[in-house]
Amino acid sequence: MNEQGSIVIQANNVSRGFRQGPKRVQVLSDVNLQVPAGTSMAIVGASGAGKSTLLHLLGGLDRPDEGEVLVDGRSLWKMSDRERSDLRNSRMGFIYQFHHLLPEFTALENVAMPLLIRGESTAVAARRATDLLDKVGLEQRLDHKPGELSGGERQRAAVARALVGGPGCVLGDEPTGNLDERTANHVFEQLLELNTELNTSLILVTHDMRLAARLNQRFELHMGSLKPF
Repeated sequence: MNEQGSIVIQANNVSRGFRQGPKRVQVLSDVNLQVPAGTSMAIVGASGAGKSTLLHLLGGLDRPDEGEVLVDGRSLWKMSDRERSDLRNSRMGFIYQFHHLLPEFTALENVAMPLLIRGESTAVAARRATDLLDKVGLEQRLDHKPGELSGGERQRAAVARALVGGPGCVLGDEPTGNLDERTANHVFEQLLELNTELNTSLILVTHDMRLAARLNQRFELHMGSLKPF
């Protein structure tokens, strides 16, 4: 459980660039960000501005060229690969534009998988997965495989999977971007409800300014800099 007001993720002077042919493109420059427990924030910006890159850095999926990212006060890149992987499993949840559910497994099995990887018993994992699937309205679809679910149902299962481990923060990269407006709004509402109910921080990269306006904090990424608006 997150302690209200504590900082779950913190980026200190984070910079990241990539080489494109003979040139090096600087994507992020001295980015600073604090993510308090239980908050919700949007990161917006033009395509190619580096929003996904920043999200990957915050989630420990990519390493900054300079600066550091801390989760619960621990620097991600001052720990071993195993420690970092375990921390992601226990303290972070990820939702992408495409659900990335494993097609050969049921919704229940897909959602339970992070807990099984963590070493929880099958019974505990199944009980927790069932509870989260119920919260997102999929209690009648536990035994259905992804191919038997609608696009919105698959994305709601992905939301449940991201939250099943009780993470301190959920990071979403355009999590409703592949859905029609009505379905996107439904998935977004459930994300906000669970953000409040579970006191889990929520960071969303989105192009949808209507959705961004409903989050507690909003930042724009432009020319490598992150600014609140």
